[in-house]
Amino acid sequence: MAQRSTIEARRQRHLRVRRRVAGTAERPRLAVFRSHRHVYAQLIDDTAGRTIATASTVEAGLRGKLESTGTIEAARAVGRLIAERAREKGIEQVVFDRGGYLYHGRVAAVAEGAREAGLKF
Repeated sequence: MAQRSTIEARRQRHLRVRRRVAGTAERPRLAVFRSHRHVYAQLIDDTAGRTIATASTVEAGLRGKLESTGTIEAARAVGRLIAERAREKGIEQVVFDRGGYLYHGRVAAVAEGAREAGLKF
């Protein structure tokens, strides 16, 4: 039996999570992706197949305020930013999609930041 690479294993876990988690217009999916240097978050309406809002540490406005983009503090800032953009669009509740990652560290920090800014999971 061949071993899976780390990326393939994460994709399989993400597919397992996605079988149960789906976003709607009223309650979109908050999807998180993390790379070694950055954290990305999207609000996705799966019924319409469109992205409602995005936030990431790549954005110039957020990057200028942070010392480093790959930290827990940066992830928390992304969570706050995505929550602000969601509330501007009238969204108060979301479904959290951890993207196949453990709910720990930067992934948990995005969720905490979004909760601090007023989103309900």
